[in-house]
Amino acid sequence: MKTKINLFYLIFCLSSFCISQDALNVDTLITKSWKLKAVYTLNGTQSSFVNWSSGGRNNVSLLGNVTANAYYKKANMKFSSDLSIALGGLQYIEKAAKEGLQKTDDRFDLSSNLGYKVRKDIYFSVMAGLKTQMLDGYIYPNDSVLISTFMAPGYISSALGIDYIKSDNFSVFTSPFAMKLTVVNNQVLADSGAYGVQKASFDDFGNLLTHGRKLRNEFGAYVKVKYIKTLAKNIELKSKIEFFSNYLDDPQNIDVNAEALFNFKVNSWFSASLQCMLIYDDDVSIRDVNGNFGPRTQFKSVIGLGISYKMKNYKE
Repeated sequence: MKTKINLFYLIFCLSSFCISQDALNVDTLITKSWKLKAVYTLNGTQSSFVNWSSGGRNNVSLLGNVTANAYYKKANMKFSSDLSIALGGLQYIEKAAKEGLQKTDDRFDLSSNLGYKVRKDIYFSVMAGLKTQMLDGYIYPNDSVLISTFMAPGYISSALGIDYIKSDNFSVFTSPFAMKLTVVNNQVLADSGAYGVQKASFDDFGNLLTHGRKLRNEFGAYVKVKYIKTLAKNIELKSKIEFFSNYLDDPQNIDVNAEALFNFKVNSWFSASLQCMLIYDDDVSIRDVNGNFGPRTQFKSVIGLGISYKMKNYKE
């Protein structure tokens, strides 16, 4: 755990140093080709109840986000990289509370794209990405049943295709040659067949014959659409949607990963946000309220109000 915390602290320090106005001279060659930007936000809530007739539980919650972007363009070459980190938790603070700290968000998402311009707005590109989480995840309120952890699952993807970039605010990447590697770096979860990997095999007496696999490789087609829009003076929408079809196994069952983030700027320090995420992965079985397992549409929304700090080496 200490190693993970040190790793992400190092990422924070490096991004802060690289994007600081003091670290980069705007007249240097680097800033003529590179656009660097990072936004740090910290949202929190605290609720307390005394003789409250409608009920409620005293609690405190915090949610931190880091989004960093790097963009390089020179002649016919362009490179972009996007990093999104989120970590949040909730703690009940009443005397009778038995629950420990519960996660409310945990995300690490890094994607990069390298392209060569072949004609106006069209680039021949290669894309790579990594998605995972940082801390253990449980089925609350039972905090003894582990359902996820660092790189379990982890998703490593790469693709070769065409990138249509109409502007800095709209792009469509399409690839008929895409690879998706699912990593379940926890043997207990791998043995159960979590996140689509091949589960362990047992004999008729329940004795283990072979452990479950920790890797699952998929090959197929991939599409990614990014769209950014200023809806009003202080309201910005950032959105993306990804589609993946596995040629080797039920290609008609398309994986979907969509995200929409609304940023409401109050002033240079304070901001509000609304984040909505939708995921469908046919290889991930989820138990419903009736105890049935199967693929499900996952949806999450997060509303935050707190402080926000932006650093960049260019003027918008």
